[in-house]
Amino acid sequence: MRAQRSIWLPSALAFGYAFLYIPILSMIVFSFNASRLVTVWDSVHSPTLKWYGVLLGNQQILRAAGLSLRIAAMNATGAVILGTLAGFALVRCGRFRGRTLLATLTTAPLVLPEIITGLSLLLLFVSMEQLLGWPRARGMTTITLAHISFSLSYVAVIVQARLAGFDESLEEAALDLGATPAVMFRRITLPLIAPALLSGWLLSFTLSWDDVVISQFVAGPGASTLPMVIFSKVRLGVSPDVNALATLMVTIVAAGVIVSSVWLQRRERRRRHDVQLALQGE
Repeated sequence: MRAQRSIWLPSALAFGYAFLYIPILSMIVFSFNASRLVTVWDSVHSPTLKWYGVLLGNQQILRAAGLSLRIAAMNATGAVILGTLAGFALVRCGRFRGRTLLATLTTAPLVLPEIITGLSLLLLFVSMEQLLGWPRARGMTTITLAHISFSLSYVAVIVQARLAGFDESLEEAALDLGATPAVMFRRITLPLIAPALLSGWLLSFTLSWDDVVISQFVAGPGASTLPMVIFSKVRLGVSPDVNALATLMVTIVAAGVIVSSVWLQRRERRRRHDVQLALQGE
């Protein structure tokens, strides 16, 4: 029985990794294919970097990528600010009138289907334009506001989880020593919740960068994000430059993961070294 279990676990793990990563690896390999048919390998002229050059000369994709980067950055920043305020209100303000409603509204975008969220936001923006004259047209502004509306829920959940295990005695000690609430927040609270804020920012950036459904509802004719452009290309047939684009994105993400892992390992080793020095000094 123990031998069967020892064989089953590695086999299941290998199957899971193969199921997830073989399609990605095949896409990377076919990004170097010289043929215009992405499923047919040209063994005569391959491998080639031709499609990467075509990608860099594709102004439609470059403009869409620039728009997606701007929207994702603004969305992540706005979501962190609003989500942090919501998280503090739910954790630090105790029981107040409307707390249950605020908690429900904060977490609702996590479970609502994206098509419902996108349709409701479209109706909201159309009604606002008719009543207030703003926003005048659907585009980058409406996409950013729509992304913030669901991204802040993730940030609020992360901040709540961080504050739930927060040692409030540190803040009380700072106030007893004469620090103002603003100084206490800047010197004590903010550094301690910074990892949660960074995680929320990165998650919000990723959600915005990846979104298609909600963006389709609230985007105007002159504002197409990168996922929207890729989706439109896929519907007409995958072109090799899309494989090159996806390969570049996978490479950037993998490099970021590797760099962050190395940095965290070095930081942990430095912390252990400092602890050992402190114990030896005693």
